Amino acid sequence: MSSPAQLTTAVVFGTAKQQEKQSDLALLKTNSAVRTCGFDFGGNIIMFSTDKQMGYQCFVSFFDLRDPSQIDNNEPYMKIPCNDSKITSAVWGPLGECIIAGHESGELNQYSAKSGEVLVNVKEHSRQINDIQLSRDMTMFVTASKDNTAKLFDSTTLEHQKTFRTERPVNSAALSPNYDHVVLGGGQEAMDVTTTSTRIGKFEARFFHLAFEEEFGRVKGHFGPINSVAFHPDGKSYSSGGEDGYVRIHYFDPQYFEFEFEA
Repeated sequence: MSSPAQLTTAVVFGTAKQQEKQSDLALLKTNSAVRTCGFDFGGNIIMFSTDKQMGYQCFVSFFDLRDPSQIDNNEPYMKIPCNDSKITSAVWGPLGECIIAGHESGELNQYSAKSGEVLVNVKEHSRQINDIQLSRDMTMFVTASKDNTAKLFDSTTLEHQKTFRTERPVNSAALSPNYDHVVLGGGQEAMDVTTTSTRIGKFEARFFHLAFEEEFGRVKGHFGPINSVAFHPDGKSYSSGGEDGYVRIHYFDPQYFEFEFEA
């Protein structure tokens, strides 16, 4: 398994990097911006997707780090073209056997990491999927979409389980590692923020019960759309990053852990 100090980064000007601490281990050049990237379950394979822009189509590339020639020659062992709709978010599926990709069209595809074929295809969102985050045990994942919803899916079958509805685009969603809770972040489109008050823009982080699909709490703080949310692995706090340029770290009050949802 790879060292916890290693990570992959995606850069908008068309490169993907593998890094350890402060130094670059590898630099992979691409023809267009890199949108998503990540290590597989064992830490041996990296995948990244590129945007459809400047006359280049969207691709998902797979590199096996155990074969140095792939990195040295910038030649992935597999490259999957995405002709119809570009990938806007992607994560590795259970055990690294596939990746789950969300598209600009609202589609979800499950691609085999061995053959590249589409194993499952569903379309439950009507607009772009902005974010995908897995549950701790990787059996489920939650999506965030511009269609004002977040949705829960089964990681293996991509079967739609639950829907969490808001009045504004959802940019990010995360599942609690300890409770049946999901947090959503979003708000009015960034281009409209200057003409919108924080109250009308709906810039709060919103908490929903996973099973009952009902909202039970909101946290204010950002004065622009929330672009990313994440629970701490211990489930005792969460962080949010916003268009306002701030990352806010929120520690839950004792009442949160004593809260019991009444359906």
